[in-house]
Amino acid sequence: MSVIRGDRRTFYQLLVNTLVVSVINNTVWFAITFYVYLQTRSVFATGVISGIFLAMTALTGIWFGSLVDRHAKKTMMQLSALVSLVLYAAALAVYQAVPEESFTDPASVALWAMIVLLMFGVIVGNIRTIALPTLVTALIEEDSRDRANGLVGSTSGVSFLVTSVFSGMLVAFGGMFWVLILALMALAAGVLHLAVVRMPERAAAPGAPVPVRADPSAEAPMPGEPAAARETAVDLRGTIRVVREVPGLMALIAFSAFNNLLGGVFMALMDAYGLSLVSVQVWGLLWGVLSTGFIFGGLLVARTGLSRNPVRVLLLVNLVLWTVTLLFPLRSSIVLLAVGMYAYMLLVPYAEAAEQTILQKVVPYERQGRVFGFAQSVEQAASPLTAFMIAPIAQFVFIPFMTDGAGARAIGDWFGTGADRGLALVFMLTGVIGLIATALALRSRPYRRLSGRLGSGLETGSEPSLSEPVGADDPGRAAPAG
Repeated sequence: MSVIRGDRRTFYQLLVNTLVVSVINNTVWFAITFYVYLQTRSVFATGVISGIFLAMTALTGIWFGSLVDRHAKKTMMQLSALVSLVLYAAALAVYQAVPEESFTDPASVALWAMIVLLMFGVIVGNIRTIALPTLVTALIEEDSRDRANGLVGSTSGVSFLVTSVFSGMLVAFGGMFWVLILALMALAAGVLHLAVVRMPERAAAPGAPVPVRADPSAEAPMPGEPAAARETAVDLRGTIRVVREVPGLMALIAFSAFNNLLGGVFMALMDAYGLSLVSVQVWGLLWGVLSTGFIFGGLLVARTGLSRNPVRVLLLVNLVLWTVTLLFPLRSSIVLLAVGMYAYMLLVPYAEAAEQTILQKVVPYERQGRVFGFAQSVEQAASPLTAFMIAPIAQFVFIPFMTDGAGARAIGDWFGTGADRGLALVFMLTGVIGLIATALALRSRPYRRLSGRLGSGLETGSEPSLSEPVGADDPGRAAPAG
């Protein structure tokens, strides 16, 4: 889009490359989950897989962020795809070497070997999701980064849509064989394409040369940062110090983690609630339609941008999201659910683009990978906690409460009774808690401090890098910017 200013050509190439790889990784993950359930019929096995996956995603975020900061970002993106390629190839070898009947046993060593190989292949792909927003800082001018972040959100929506449609079809057609063959072909194409994309590796102030370093992975310490900090592989202490030095930033990450904590309710209960209203076929098709809301939402961000105060945008969007969560369960209606969820999906890209834009503005470029990884780890760790806790609470407390308990007798005449009404009550209480938390955040001191910093032009990560593209074989060199 012409409203995005900077090195658009490189940005669009990275966007397409990342989209292809993300679609493949998500397809592999959805497919192995479907495959395991269809082969074993074990809900416990699929639950364990999801729990381990979420935990590993949270644990690796900070480490991946450190790798993105300490090495050439293009190199890390290539390495991510290559490692996934190798792991998928190993999984295909296991799949072909073992009789398919052995995969029907939930305790099969071969089955879990394939699961672990695919799981780590997908998780390594998260390096790209951390590297891409830092490259937005390097490639796109500061006043249009919010729009670029909107396009990044749209790619996530496209990935979700394609994955929802094709992963089940591929598994039904040929088990995991064609899933893995497609994955290997797409990753190989992604690696070859990225090899010819030329990009700068560091941001520079307009008109200033990009420094030449013999070792492009070496990093100068932050002012006042001890040398030992840069020698640590993860440098969690240094990352936390950078976050704490920006007034209100730690509170923002904590707020996003709290939102994800509440969002775990959706992860645990949404499928059960939807399937109480419609058949599984209709529910699957409905989510394919709903995912277009994420795509259009990202395109709207790219078209309109955000205001000068993305912190306020983030909190106001959350007010609307929690209001939707409060309203759609009022009646047992698939239409009301669909409208509410489409509005939800449409607005989520605004919240994600706002958070990315804030971090790009206030975090030094040399530290953005670690801070993005830290935020990912903290926020990703929250959802599974709620998902694991809320399911038994809903099953043994809220459903009986609204089926034949005190709730059914007190409000059942107008609210309805039954299992779906128990789940609806959980959603409504979640919406109330989210609204209260967001309203308090809008009146909080950290919000005012972070908003004031953004409004006063004290951003530290906002220097656009408009330097000439760097050769793929020499990421440490670049022509003067401007």
